[in-house]
Amino acid sequence: MASRPPSAPLRVSLQPRWRVGRADDAPLDATPLLELLATVQATGSIAQAGREAGLSYRHAWGLLRQAEALFGEPLLLRGRGRGSALTGLGEKLVWADARIGARLQPLLESLASELEGELGRVRPHALAVARLHASHGFAVAALREQLAARQVPVELRYRSSLEAVAALAHGECDLAGFHVPLGEFEAAAAQRYLAWLRPEQHRLVHLAVRTQGLFVAPGNPLGLRGLQDLARPGLRFVNRPEGSGTRVLIELLLQRQGIAPRALLGYDNTEFTHAAVAAYVASGMADAGIGVQTAAHRFGLHFIPLLRERYFFAVPADASQRPGLRPVLAVLRSPAFRARVAALKGYEAAQTGRVLTLAEAFGG
Repeated sequence: MASRPPSAPLRVSLQPRWRVGRADDAPLDATPLLELLATVQATGSIAQAGREAGLSYRHAWGLLRQAEALFGEPLLLRGRGRGSALTGLGEKLVWADARIGARLQPLLESLASELEGELGRVRPHALAVARLHASHGFAVAALREQLAARQVPVELRYRSSLEAVAALAHGECDLAGFHVPLGEFEAAAAQRYLAWLRPEQHRLVHLAVRTQGLFVAPGNPLGLRGLQDLARPGLRFVNRPEGSGTRVLIELLLQRQGIAPRALLGYDNTEFTHAAVAAYVASGMADAGIGVQTAAHRFGLHFIPLLRERYFFAVPADASQRPGLRPVLAVLRSPAFRARVAALKGYEAAQTGRVLTLAEAFGG
């Protein structure tokens, strides 16, 4: 019997899992434990945490006692009439899991997307698939969700802005995500990407305007006011990797302030994403980092705005004629996606989906 065309592209999901144990015992699957602890931290209730995790009250307590026996100390503080709170160890486990998720999720999403593409190519009646390379961002993640909801296949690979634009120039992808600050740093930052783009060969699709700034602990206990405070003796900084658009921005900001990069304690300590930087600061491992407001908001951090920037997708000039790109462009222009981007803290979506020439975006 002839095979039928697939009704929808296959989706792959990869998730990190913890297993904790000693050499002489079977390891504990810590994933449900960490979900339970995170919900207790948010709600102050072991009963509610168990319900949200799909565990009975008895099962939730059994899991906690098993983990406490393994670690040799309590994870929960119990008080009559005052609900439940995590101990220092419990909080450390929750923050470690948050950091692991923020650090690994983009890599796992990229691997899952590559696997989806490989599976799609061996299926009959395979559709044309757009290849998207981009620095990790919340609007990019929202686009992937919207594309999946509309069953539009796309191969997503998270990499630095400069790597993405170079990949487009070499024909290795169809959309390349990069971001450029508005204002005094625009020309210097844009030049890095324009070296790979050609006016007759490429166009830019406006994704969003977003706000970048300093991440500091809730309540700003160190009283940081701006970039100049990063050079304080003993203040711990967490950076972004070489080649990332935010690393370029950090270098330009420090140069304007007359701060030598090596004057920052932790300058060589890097995290791959905005969320990973926020999780690092929220866990108390650093006093400050720089990233988009959305990440600070999601991790409950105090945010000090520094500047606004535009995020673009560079595409081939004939993108609207390519079967794999047409449905992606349609989603980018849709009111539903524009509303999704506008709902992100620190994002503006008034121009989302607009197609520009290089001259229109950056002048002559």
